[in-house]
Amino acid sequence: MVMTQKEVERVAMPNRPRKVKRIAVSSKRQISIPKEFYDHLNIGEEVSVELYGNHLILKPISETFDDFSEDILGDLIREGYQGEELMVEFKHRKSQIGNAVDQLVAETKFSGEKTTIDDLFGEDDNEL
Repeated sequence: MVMTQKEVERVAMPNRPRKVKRIAVSSKRQISIPKEFYDHLNIGEEVSVELYGNHLILKPISETFDDFSEDILGDLIREGYQGEELMVEFKHRKSQIGNAVDQLVAETKFSGEKTTIDDLFGEDDNEL
C-alpha cells in the first residue's frame, strides 16, 4: 500500500495542529527559522537536530532544563548500588529520562489540560 505525504503525516502526528512555511537553504546549507516559529518555541541560541526518516526535526534546547543526575545518583546510593554496578545503573537510568519526559508530555497533551514545565518538574509544595 502506498500512502500519500498527507496520509503519512496524519499517521505519524495525529491531531497535531500544523503550520508549514517554505524556507530557502543557503549555499552554505544554512536556514532561517521563521520568527513566528522561533517565538512560539522560545528558541534560545541552540537547537538539536534529529534525522527521522526523511524529515529533519529541530527542537529547542532549554538551558534551564534540570539535570537529574544528582537525583538519580542519590536514589541509587540509597538503594545500595556501589562501584561498577552503580555506574552501569546510573547510565541506564539517565538514558531513560528522555523517554519518561516524552511520555509525561504526551500524557499531559492527551488530558487536554494546560500544563507548564514547572507543573511537571517543579518543586512539590508538600515536600519537606
